[in-house]
Amino acid sequence: MEVHSRDIAANSRAVQDLHAVDGTADDRLTTTLNTVSSIILPPSRYCSGCSAELLPEDLECPRCHALVHAEALERMTSQAKELENRSKPLEAREVWLEALKLLPAESTQAEWVRDHAQHLAWAARSAAPPESKHKWASKLGPLAPLAIALSKAKVLLAVFKLNFLLSLAAFIGVYWSLYGPKFGLGFVALIFLHEMGHFIDIKRRGLPAEMPVFLPGLGAYVRWQALGVSQETRAAVSLAGPLTGFLAAAACTLLWWYTGNGIWAALARASAWLNVLNLIPVWVLDGGQAAGALDKQERVWLLTSCLALWLLLSPNVFFLVALGAGFRICTKELPPHPSRATTAYFIGVLAALGLVMWLLPGPTTFGSR
Repeated sequence: MEVHSRDIAANSRAVQDLHAVDGTADDRLTTTLNTVSSIILPPSRYCSGCSAELLPEDLECPRCHALVHAEALERMTSQAKELENRSKPLEAREVWLEALKLLPAESTQAEWVRDHAQHLAWAARSAAPPESKHKWASKLGPLAPLAIALSKAKVLLAVFKLNFLLSLAAFIGVYWSLYGPKFGLGFVALIFLHEMGHFIDIKRRGLPAEMPVFLPGLGAYVRWQALGVSQETRAAVSLAGPLTGFLAAAACTLLWWYTGNGIWAALARASAWLNVLNLIPVWVLDGGQAAGALDKQERVWLLTSCLALWLLLSPNVFFLVALGAGFRICTKELPPHPSRATTAYFIGVLAALGLVMWLLPGPTTFGSR
């Protein structure tokens, strides 16, 4: 309770200090502030993520560290960015400062907001006198309104970023040409579901994330900002993709049992194998990010579990995961405290994927001894 009270007081002082930096705001900000205050709703008494009971002064969940005001912050972020796009830095700055009151004072999110508010103040002071944004359109005569309307058509890019669409099209093209339409499209759909597992888990925690970007031949990734989140939260986000991959592989397995069509078995086995491969705890792989939340003893448990899965279920890919776990045991980067929940989550996803591979027929090229 005392920690979050200090957060609120610290953020209030930070907002007052930032207001003192720039005294040029005028009455135009009144409407903006009224709008902001109308979207800050009282938080639920229970965390929407883990159902932990919350105190009135809590800014983040004491159990899962999710932001209590995540929905209000997301709306305020959208409003502030819209004001910035409309070249209204002072109005946008006021919205950011209101959002600052809903963030833990020592979080990276709060630090970023304070810095961004300072930059907006500087931008407002150094901005050139406003000119007509569509002066060029006056030369088009009667076509000017249509040209201006087209220049503002950002709906498609707002929903699906251009890099997402282009990379997905290239991804489909490559695997269509390599494996044919059925397996190619199914394979791309499974990769997409894996990445959406990350994306949805990030968004439900109230954190910013972009739509997936696909790299033909290499995989895909979701770009997000881990703004002061704990190692356990990062691990949970990393494991959400393989968990979704398991659910997709299990669905393909059920379709294979029901229809007898081998394409479903091939898709299920490929998906399970790739998700296990992605759980090797090294580099930027999902397993590498998840292992960051495990202490040395928990990494030993991970190593032991992978060796057991390799011996019992046969896929050699589990031996690669075991090698990665052994490497992480020898590293000095350890979390401040153990995470039994993350360890169980990690091993549970590996075991579930291994079960899918064990139930399915498949060539040894997918990693069987």
